[in-house]
Amino acid sequence: MEERIKIKKLDDCIWLLDDNGEATGYLVCGEKKAVVIDTMNGIADVHAVVREITDLPLTVVNTHGHCDHIYGNLYFDCDCFLHPDDVKIAAQHMKFPEFVKLCNEKKLEMPPFKPINDGDIIDLGGLTLEIVLLPGHTPGGICPLLKEKRTLFTGDSINHHLWMQLDESLPLRTFLNNLDKISWVTEKADRILHGHAHDFDDISLFDDLRSGLKELIETKGNGNTRYSTDYKWFGGIAKQYPFGNRKSVICYSIEKLD
Repeated sequence: MEERIKIKKLDDCIWLLDDNGEATGYLVCGEKKAVVIDTMNGIADVHAVVREITDLPLTVVNTHGHCDHIYGNLYFDCDCFLHPDDVKIAAQHMKFPEFVKLCNEKKLEMPPFKPINDGDIIDLGGLTLEIVLLPGHTPGGICPLLKEKRTLFTGDSINHHLWMQLDESLPLRTFLNNLDKISWVTEKADRILHGHAHDFDDISLFDDLRSGLKELIETKGNGNTRYSTDYKWFGGIAKQYPFGNRKSVICYSIEKLD
């Protein structure tokens, strides 16, 4: 099943791991340690894939607690970090029947999550990751900043198809305020790697999202130039609002807008 995961080298120390086009994780290798940022769906042994690239000691950092970012932790016996505010969400997703069945079939158990918090530093040897907290998509979403490579890993917190309609997602105005609080990252990073990417995005995606969110809140989705439309997803019908180049959208519920 390892062929599910396609490897793409993006930099001398960054590899993109594409899990069947459904989710994206990353491997970052320093001189002494390596970190896996998000482990995707868990169907393929992502640990074995990583070991094709490096034999360095490993650490796992999960950007948030959703299933398509944590299930692959199953294959690791190292420290796996998650912000405490997302532990409850992760626990819920780990009870999904398909994951319970997967664990039983493979005779594996999820390693426990260790807490990671805003401002924490992970030293990889020559490379450092600084944890930037960004509650929004989930209450404990984090964006690891690879300082030397000026690269921000955003999970699902900043991307081209942002889900803010979930029960656990914060109100849009709260998320906008949280984006404002970390606007300093646009001076520390030049590029973004999100949880469903195929390559780098420019850091301008941060400001595009912030501008779109501000416009959505101020116009209630009914601005003069752009309008919200229905968005069908497995949880029902929500709304979507375009931003940036109009190919990007913020998905939201009316309740999150008020």
